[in-house]
Amino acid sequence: MNAHLHPLVPPAGGTEIHPARLIAAAQSVFDNEARALLTLRARVDGAFVAACRAMLASHGRVVTTGMGKSGHIASKIAATLASTGTPAFFVHPGEASHGDLGMITEHDVVLALSYSGESDEVLTIVPVLRRQGNTLIAMTGRAESTLARLSDIHLDVAVEEEACPLGLAPTTSTTASLAMGDALAVSLLEARGFTSDDFARSHPAGSLGRRLLLRIADVMHAGAEIPRVAGDATISQAVVEMSQKRLGMTAVVDADNRLLGVFTDGDLRRAMDDPNADLRATPVATVMGRAPKSLPPDRLAVEAARMMEDHKISAVVVVDEEQRVVGALNIHDLLRARVV
Repeated sequence: MNAHLHPLVPPAGGTEIHPARLIAAAQSVFDNEARALLTLRARVDGAFVAACRAMLASHGRVVTTGMGKSGHIASKIAATLASTGTPAFFVHPGEASHGDLGMITEHDVVLALSYSGESDEVLTIVPVLRRQGNTLIAMTGRAESTLARLSDIHLDVAVEEEACPLGLAPTTSTTASLAMGDALAVSLLEARGFTSDDFARSHPAGSLGRRLLLRIADVMHAGAEIPRVAGDATISQAVVEMSQKRLGMTAVVDADNRLLGVFTDGDLRRAMDDPNADLRATPVATVMGRAPKSLPPDRLAVEAARMMEDHKISAVVVVDEEQRVVGALNIHDLLRARVV
């Protein structure tokens, strides 16, 4: 193995890397940031409530901004807010001074992040925001900073020390800001009564969106694709129908298309094990399952997956309120739809 590919072999001329020291350094980071978050928890006070109220009362959006690492955190906060029911987007403060301020209307609430509270790029746009009448929420680590003093609401995210042993790289401070942003998003989510269905509508391409939005009617086989035979059909006729429709089963229906039972691959194997069985003459109704599992078409597709798993079956018949067969689906349909 090449030395530069091995995690414990230093590059040429480097010092030896000790696994215990790596682990200790990592654990120190977790300890440092955990302490900071517990301290931050105690600072969720009236200012936090005021920030939430300002965002809830806004007829516009929440615009986040920040430079450097604070900018990255601000961008993530905007994304979290937007996906949990609070319209939000990020504006780079440097670009804002060169035209992007036009994206911010007087109805928007601005959440500005700067741990020092002295970021030149952020402070440059504050007077414009004040003249426009925007509510300004500052998230800083210094309550006496310029940004904190110019804001309408100040959220204190100060930490005792950074996890970086040099005390230079923003580590614990960015974690604190990110956690405060998450706290805002979740509190607003609850205040708005935001539900899992609401979340799914803003994430239609994600796995959760598919699980919460996709209905059985969206993935089932319908019309001529439904495998079904009459109650007086023979086993061999049922086998032909199963082979043609390729769902591993066929519904057995009466003259009004109401579900009588289901004949599956398993039923066929059991019938073939009977040495006296005549597949060409034996009615399928004598060997079908008479208590088949079924679901209505308006139920979630994930419910069909759950039913298949609970009852160890691979297909489900879909029926309407009068037990008429309107569709069918199997586990492969759910896999193709990426429901499971």
